[in-house]
Formats: sequence, structure tokens, C-alpha cells
Amino acid sequence: MAPRRIDGMPVSEFGFARTPLRRRLVELILSGEKTAGAGLVLDYEAEGEKIPEPGDRSVLLDYDDKPVAVLETTDVRVMRAADVEEQFARDEGEGFESVADWREAHERFFGLSAETHREFTGDPTWTFDDDSMVVCERFKLVRAL
Repeated sequence: MAPRRIDGMPVSEFGFARTPLRRRLVELILSGEKTAGAGLVLDYEAEGEKIPEPGDRSVLLDYDDKPVAVLETTDVRVMRAADVEEQFARDEGEGFESVADWREAHERFFGLSAETHREFTGDPTWTFDDDSMVVCERFKLVRAL
């Protein structure tokens, strides 16, 4: 599957399209409260997308998958879920007060797509756990569209 692009830039999708979570996350980004996000390395691999690097730009998609802003990556770290730091969890802007809060929310979210991950890895027992590799990306809002 070819990665999605708009105006030559990859897309940034937070949550699933047409869900309350997507609406909330986009609002947090546009307000400046959310300056970080986490994704699974598995998802980048499955979609054939490269892991972002500082300076990369992407197009943020809204609730209806329409472009609403341009983001620029400022920092990226790939790490085990168990190694995510509290400051990163807070910078996600979703009200996480601890890494445990962050972990619980991400277990729920990644659990929604666990079957897809199981198919991609060939591991029928795949679950999000301490050893899941996570792309921890920090970004800034460049401009609203």
C-alpha cells in the first residue's frame, strides 16, 4: 500500500477518522495543547511509511479526513512502550498525569486494531505491551489551512 500524501507531504492522522477521539485530538493540536503523539512502529511498516525525522512536514487530517493544518516534526524517538517518559505523556495534551495513564489509554486504542497487527506480524497473540516499539514524535503547528 502506498503512503497517503497531500501536496507531496505525508498525512498525519490522530485516532480513527470520523470518531470523537479524532475530533478531540485535532482540536488539541490546533489549540497548541497537544505537541506530541505516539504511534506503533508496526503501523509505519504496514503502511510503508518512513518514520518521521526532525524537520519533516505533514498534513494534519480532521474528523472527515480533510486537510486542516501543516505540522513539522521537531523530535522523534523510537523506544519500547515501557520507556515512555512522563513529560512525553503530558505533552500529548490529553490530560495524562502519569505514564500509567498514558499506557492505559494507548492499550485501549491499540487494542482496537490488534487484529490488524496480528495479521501483519503473523503473531496471533500480538498485544500492546511493554516491549511494543513506539514512535514518540514531538511536533509544532506550522500553519492552519
